[in-house]
Amino acid sequence: MTTTYLSKSLYNKGLQCHKALWLHKNRPELKDKVSAAQQAAFAGGTDVGILAQELFPGGVLVPYDGLSHDEQLAMTAAALSRGETTIYEATFSFDNVFVKVDILHQGAGGWEIHEVKSSTECKEVYLNDIAVQYYVLAGAGLPISQSCIVHINKKYVRHGAIEVDKLFTIQDVTEKTHARQASLSAKLAAMREALGEDLLAIDVGPHCEKPYKCDFKGHCWSHIPKDSVFSLRGKGRSDPFKLYRDGIVQLKDVPLNKLGRRQLQQVEGFLHQKSVIDTDAVRKFLDSLWYPLYFLDFETTYLTPVPLFDGTKPYQKVPFQYSLHILDHEGAELQHHAFLAESKADPQAALIVSLLAAIPDNACVLAYNKGFEVDRLKELAERFPEHGERIAGIIGNVRDLMKPFERRHIYFPAMKGSYSIKAVLPALLPEMSYTGLDVNNGAMAAESYLRMLHLDDVAAVEKIRRDLLAYCCLDTLAMVRILERMREMV
Repeated sequence: MTTTYLSKSLYNKGLQCHKALWLHKNRPELKDKVSAAQQAAFAGGTDVGILAQELFPGGVLVPYDGLSHDEQLAMTAAALSRGETTIYEATFSFDNVFVKVDILHQGAGGWEIHEVKSSTECKEVYLNDIAVQYYVLAGAGLPISQSCIVHINKKYVRHGAIEVDKLFTIQDVTEKTHARQASLSAKLAAMREALGEDLLAIDVGPHCEKPYKCDFKGHCWSHIPKDSVFSLRGKGRSDPFKLYRDGIVQLKDVPLNKLGRRQLQQVEGFLHQKSVIDTDAVRKFLDSLWYPLYFLDFETTYLTPVPLFDGTKPYQKVPFQYSLHILDHEGAELQHHAFLAESKADPQAALIVSLLAAIPDNACVLAYNKGFEVDRLKELAERFPEHGERIAGIIGNVRDLMKPFERRHIYFPAMKGSYSIKAVLPALLPEMSYTGLDVNNGAMAAESYLRMLHLDDVAAVEKIRRDLLAYCCLDTLAMVRILERMREMV
């Protein structure tokens, strides 16, 4: 009897949700659109996989693009028959399951599977990847002595050329791989049975996000109204899935006695369009500020498992841009100062020199979610100790514009329980918006900067620069206008 073809990725999709597997096989056009940030993350993962091959140099590659499955299987078999000891993307099939092994290496004890991940830890979910590979390779007749997860070493610091043996950590998961074999065949059978049915009636649940956000979430969640139980925000909130399973879907139907203080405020705000302004608390916050006022925002990298610059670690948030809006005194004309890296070199030295020249010692520095800016400043102080004293002075003067909103001293229904600047700005100042900007969030800014590093097209680079400057400028201008609005409130 012919069984349904599966692959490593389809097996993992089926473990998360049989409906997602069915949709992938039968209605792939219903997938959500892949964001630029997701595309950048995928590209980063591919780059990591190629770099990890240097851990076992001299191997042969079995490419995916341009070859059929049968051709990849034949190419792998030929490599094994001629005595190759390292094969990249080695391809096998057993029980109509098709897998490609990132690195297949013949070590002192026999053949080893090495599954490469761009994460900085060996996550439990990765064991499913390597377990199905072991199942197929062992079933195809290749004895496996060791199964390993190869992941990024988060403590690695780049100095010069990438030291591949230090960038990666190899973790032996052989025993855990063997432990998963007993149930694997039954899981494959259950998936194939599900694929033989009509569209499965599997409702939404935590599995839509864990361990990965499902490609079909937009389709499966299309019946959920905009203002639903899933829009509740804040710690200690009622379990939205329990409410949903109890038939409570819309926010207006949530029993108020099931909510904490902040959730109650959110629901009452939604039901009655009720705003909250604690004028005493807001006034106290405003009184903690002084002139000159410097509104600061950084943009940073973060999608980089392989450090871009000397002295940086994997996934380090390297600041490449800042915006400063400046008010010297009450009633002063608003000034603006900005920095955006000019070259493809490490931007940090030029950035901190520029920032220190722009901010005087006695300035009150205002950030939105100041922990982010303070952490970057601390990292810059560690990287450039000659500026440590000046940077420490700035850190001591940073105040957080987010606090009155986080503490709900100010709450408008339009914030929908959120206190991010993207929610607060249109609620307080509907005429201001990030919509219409080609770069309109931090992930897009990081992706745009990384893309710019690899471009030689002058016009394309200038377009990205304009987009980045406009976005970061709006972040600090938004803080200026929010502060003005707060002063009007009291």
